[in-house]
Amino acid sequence: MDSFEINKIIASILLTALIIIGIGKVVDILFYVEKPKMSAYKVEGIEQDSSSQEVSTKAVKVDAPVDIKALLAMGDIAHGEKVFKKCSACHMIAADGKNKIGPNLWGVIGREAGAISDYNYSKAMLAYAKEWTFEEMNSYLIKPQAYIKGTKMAFAGLRKEKDRASVILYMNSKSSSPKNLP
Repeated sequence: MDSFEINKIIASILLTALIIIGIGKVVDILFYVEKPKMSAYKVEGIEQDSSSQEVSTKAVKVDAPVDIKALLAMGDIAHGEKVFKKCSACHMIAADGKNKIGPNLWGVIGREAGAISDYNYSKAMLAYAKEWTFEEMNSYLIKPQAYIKGTKMAFAGLRKEKDRASVILYMNSKSSSPKNLP
């Protein structure tokens, strides 16, 4: 094959690509659809653009205090053990357990946040330094990234109250001295 034949082949490939791109652009112009500024439904975890942020700033979220006694009454240790399997990918809950991706959670209820010496906590968790009470753990488990900004824990959270209550009861039961329920 001579160079003229190769040039014709390459030119035909380029022309085909240009025609396909051109048809796509023409079709976009002919069948233009104006998209609404706000979505018809909200998908959690997706950041909003600046135009929809104006609308969201008008809505004020009010957090009512949680009745921890009523919440924990919904829980069940056996159910908590099942739900904790989501956590077991990163955490261990054993007296002689080692740290995994996350710290060992043996005796976490009543312990200060960031207290395990051989685990490398995030700066945010070290600065938090509060005691893990039933109320604190409940608030944290809803959505860890939102509760302690800058934490390394990438877990989405437990939305269902029964799941959170059950996991808290299960973690409290896994301790040499479980804390008394409120």
